[in-house]
Amino acid sequence: MYLLSIASQAPPQSYTQPECWDILQQSAALDGLTDRSKLLLRKILNNQNGIDKRHFAVEDIHSLFSRSAEALNHDFQREAPKLAGQALQTALDRASLKAHELDALIICTCTGYLCPGVTSYVAETLGLRRDCYLQDLVGLGCGAAVPSLRNAAGVLAANPSAKVAVVAVEICSAAFFINDDPGVLVSMCLFGDGASASIWTGQVPAGAAWRMSGFDTIHQPENRELLRFVNHEGLLRNQLDLSVPEHAAEAVSALHQRRESAGEVVAHAGGRDVIEALRKVLPGEALADSQSVLRQYGNMSSPSVMFALEERLNRESQTESLWLTSFGAGFAAHSCHLHQISV
Repeated sequence: MYLLSIASQAPPQSYTQPECWDILQQSAALDGLTDRSKLLLRKILNNQNGIDKRHFAVEDIHSLFSRSAEALNHDFQREAPKLAGQALQTALDRASLKAHELDALIICTCTGYLCPGVTSYVAETLGLRRDCYLQDLVGLGCGAAVPSLRNAAGVLAANPSAKVAVVAVEICSAAFFINDDPGVLVSMCLFGDGASASIWTGQVPAGAAWRMSGFDTIHQPENRELLRFVNHEGLLRNQLDLSVPEHAAEAVSALHQRRESAGEVVAHAGGRDVIEALRKVLPGEALADSQSVLRQYGNMSSPSVMFALEERLNRESQTESLWLTSFGAGFAAHSCHLHQISV
């Protein structure tokens, strides 16, 4: 399949890490924490951890830790379709397409639950055709973007003339949770909100284009408890083991060794320690775009790798081959290739 356009969208309001610490200090969220937990939060948010700022869609972040599960899911229902729709509209404009020209819309998310899913709301707001195929993917966590692209490849294999949009959207601020678990506290200091949309076709476009192929996946169910969402009294609570960077690097390395061809690596920006772990198993890979996304937005979960891809495509380079990798809950890792062609 061939890329027609890609566009990223972050909420307008952003906060530096020290500003997040100041907001926490003004809330009641710290009252129930131990002194050790408070010290950890202050250390992470006031020292260099690879993140300059994060964007949050939920307007009143001062009340995030006192809101009910129902209120947080209402936040997700309000903000996820809006952010996804904004990213998709920009991608449509860049591809010189109208919404009614889309034949399929695939959206992945894990930070909230809607039935019908986010696709229903985006289709209504943007005016997609009534027979446009809608598919929502949930439960794949941070790694969801690449499997979603793989789904698009399946649609296009059956209908090469179709135009398929793939959107990754996460409102991580609607899934924040706080207690004394170090993994919970680290998660709270890493994640931000964002959406990325890309549009694909099975027909070779005129001129230069990027072709995606060579999808691959590794699942490690024995490591499922290291990284996942769990339900805590109706709230989503991120379960994050501090060994995740090591396991991410191991899985990505295995995929990289069996890739179909060489290519510059574009990876999910999981965190500073994750990027450093990847560099150790991928010698010579700077992962500059992943690092840039982490610095500007934090870890946005599934959209992060697509933000990095867009940065890479916008940067002048002679590279004609890219290797995209995402990873997360499951524990699972995914990959695919992009090759530049000219017709």
